[in-house]
Amino acid sequence: MFTGIIEEVGVVKQIKQGARSAVITIGARRVMEDIHLGDSIAMNGVCLTVTSFDKNSYSVDVMHETLRRTNLGELKSGSRVNLERAMAADGRFGGHIVAGHIDDTGRITSMEKDDNAIWITVQTTSAVLRYIVEKGSITIDGISLTVARVDEKSFAVSVIPHTGANTTLLEKKPGDTVNLETDMIGKYVEKLLHFEEKETEQPSGITMDFLKSHGF
Repeated sequence: MFTGIIEEVGVVKQIKQGARSAVITIGARRVMEDIHLGDSIAMNGVCLTVTSFDKNSYSVDVMHETLRRTNLGELKSGSRVNLERAMAADGRFGGHIVAGHIDDTGRITSMEKDDNAIWITVQTTSAVLRYIVEKGSITIDGISLTVARVDEKSFAVSVIPHTGANTTLLEKKPGDTVNLETDMIGKYVEKLLHFEEKETEQPSGITMDFLKSHGF
């Protein structure tokens, strides 16, 4: 579980390509402080497992499904990435509930300066937009952000200077792909509501033949 508060920006040191998978090695400092094999570290919002590490870097295995559903396949040696360790039980919940499971990608369509902030508009699919609400939470490349506006084709966020300085978001440009994870609460609510609807649609099993056979 993560909160979408980026701890540091790491640098991709090496990518070993498999047939349809990859092993990525990331150089970092802060997330290395108490690292262990099997730890979960989100990279650009994708929850990945530490498979090996040394003093200044760690490696993760990235499977085909992850490469297909995220922008990790676009990384190269030297790419800067947002990093966040899994939330500690005694930590502050500064962002929102983030699973590190990307729903889909989006494409930045515009970046506009507004005094000290930058408005970023992202176009994505209707399947993702259905879970995005104005003033709700969205994770872009692992960064917890508040939705400022949304329509049938895109949504926009306003990025403050601190977020821009401590993440890779303002290094992006229109046309770039970003990873998106919507607020999981909305997805669970929808699932439960549809489950209840299906339950009520099921026939009760009580028919006229059943009643007659039982003396009614």
